[in-house]
Amino acid sequence: MSDPTAPNPALLLIDRTAVLFCGVAAGVAIGLAFAPQLSAWIAEGPPVTVAAAAPAQAVDVDGLPQAVAAAADVPAGLARAVAEKRAFRIGVFGDSFGDGLWAALYNQLPRREAFQVLRHSEQATGFTRYAQNNLEDRLAGILAEGPVDVAVISFGANDTQGIYVNGKVAPLLSARWKAEIATRITRYVKALQAQGASVVWVGLPVMRDPKYDAQVQGLNAFYAALMAHLGVPFIDTRAAAVDGEGRYASHLPGKDGVPWLVRAGDGIHMSMKGYRLLTDSLATRLRAWGQTARAGKPVTADLVPPPAANVPVTAPEPAPDTAGSEPRADVSTPPAPSPAPDTAAPVPDTDSAPMQLLPPQPAAPPEQTPPPPAEPPRP
Repeated sequence: MSDPTAPNPALLLIDRTAVLFCGVAAGVAIGLAFAPQLSAWIAEGPPVTVAAAAPAQAVDVDGLPQAVAAAADVPAGLARAVAEKRAFRIGVFGDSFGDGLWAALYNQLPRREAFQVLRHSEQATGFTRYAQNNLEDRLAGILAEGPVDVAVISFGANDTQGIYVNGKVAPLLSARWKAEIATRITRYVKALQAQGASVVWVGLPVMRDPKYDAQVQGLNAFYAALMAHLGVPFIDTRAAAVDGEGRYASHLPGKDGVPWLVRAGDGIHMSMKGYRLLTDSLATRLRAWGQTARAGKPVTADLVPPPAANVPVTAPEPAPDTAGSEPRADVSTPPAPSPAPDTAAPVPDTDSAPMQLLPPQPAAPPEQTPPPPAEPPRP
């Protein structure tokens, strides 16, 4: 016979379930209390991935935006350089992708034509990474060292992440993210313009990974719209390294039809030949501007700048090997990090076949600053 004072098994189960539920609820509450950034992220909503393409824009015969002045319209900075009897100072600003653009422009703009191509790019930087490196503070130091006549800017490869704004997480390309990043970029561009620089923004090309490419093209659309608002030319590079159907391509045929490597193995950066594809039209226009600014006057020895200190070199680009059918590797495949400035060899400046400059080893794809909206690390 059962004990009438013993608890009913069903009621006992309900009591234990209630205790378990209360414990779980308490654990969740405690977790949220110690993770305000998580609750902010939940309130804000999931990260926004925008795959919209950059706005279409009219281009001239050289493939440059019509907003880029014609060859006869000399930028004020280059005219200033002629009046001050000094070299043209072309500053390249960006991240590791900007490093490659700098190397390409350095090789395309001869010192004998009074071009001094200045490397102001730095790996693993971006407008979402101010906790590690405030780009505006660094720019102020650069401009204190001397004027920049033409500024070539390319950021974004490290900026596919959310940021904190007033203690709350702003997911990638959300309204709060756009407002804050637009404010930072606007201050950056206006600081360059205030000291006399003509500014050009170079967009990012198609990426191999579809998810990353969607984020990058969303950034391109954002940058293009912002540059249009600021009156700054935006150079769309998406068509520069794709196959006939507009898809990512690691190799492209040369003039003789033999495939050449144009992308680095990470699917993000370019080979040296690839970077030159992106800057060829801009370099041609800059040389035309330089000739117009000098009004046909020869470049005297005192206008030829010294070679850059930290530029590794290779042998001249070999002729394509037509005997084989396999795509050949470009001699400019990114090497190990560059040597220290005091050990680097100077770059010859000759009229013969150009020396191939090697950009530094590409940085790993971006780390994510705010933990909640973080993207997984890329290979």
